[in-house]
Parts: sequence; structure tokens; C-alpha cells
Amino acid sequence: MKNYTIIGTLAYFILFGCTSNPKTIAYGSDGCHYCSMTIVDKQHAAQFMTKKGRTYSFDATECMLNHLKEIDKAAVAQYLVNDYNMPGEMIDATTATYLISKNIPSPMGDYLSAFGSLEVAKKIQLENGGELLDWQKLQLKYK
Repeated sequence: MKNYTIIGTLAYFILFGCTSNPKTIAYGSDGCHYCSMTIVDKQHAAQFMTKKGRTYSFDATECMLNHLKEIDKAAVAQYLVNDYNMPGEMIDATTATYLISKNIPSPMGDYLSAFGSLEVAKKIQLENGGELLDWQKLQLKYK
């Protein structure tokens, strides 16, 4: 009976011990994995999580994209970016709409912001100018 308890406990930790969610960014104290700057901007931060469950946080989407040049993208399970219009809210980077506008600075100077809604991104573009991109076009730009 004791062996079943040990096996059951091990199975529990194997199934539930590893988180499948990225870690929450501690703004003001976590550092960017790419450039080492402290992550403070809740409108431009980004993350990705590997299939093994390791989370990498970045102070800007452009830092994440630059870091992706150095790794095997097949190891990535999930990409997240801050929604510019909802500071601190992370959204799926692969479905976001991106705006590069000289009127909206980002931490690393690429003027890159992400939006969870195409309609909102178009509205911000009308107000600020710039170029709209989807995830595929953005990756080509940072290749």
C-alpha cells in the first residue's frame, strides 16, 4: 500500500508540478533576458515560454524578437506581448496587431507597440501615423 502512495504522489507532481503558464512579470524588478534592462513599461513588455515550461521576459517586443534570432523557435510554446491599450495585460503575440509609429516610443527605440484588436490598432494608427504589421510580417522585419 505504501508503494501506491509514493507512486501516486510522484504522478501528481509530474502531472501538476510543472506549470504550463508563464510567470507574471514583476515590473520594476525583473530584468530583460535580452538587454538586461529592468522591465518597467507595462505597455511594451513581452514574454515567451518554452515547451519545457521556462519563461523568458523582455522589456520590449523588439528585444524578444531579437532574442528569437538566437534560439530554436521550435522550442517555444507560447509568445505573449503587452496590449498597448491595456497596460499590464498580456495577449497572444501571434494574433496581435503591431504598429510601428514614431509618435509612440518603446523602451528600445523601435517605436513598436502591440494591440489585441485590429480596430483599435487602426484607430491609434490614424491618430499617430505609422505602419501596421501582423506577427508574420513582424518576424520578417526582425529576421
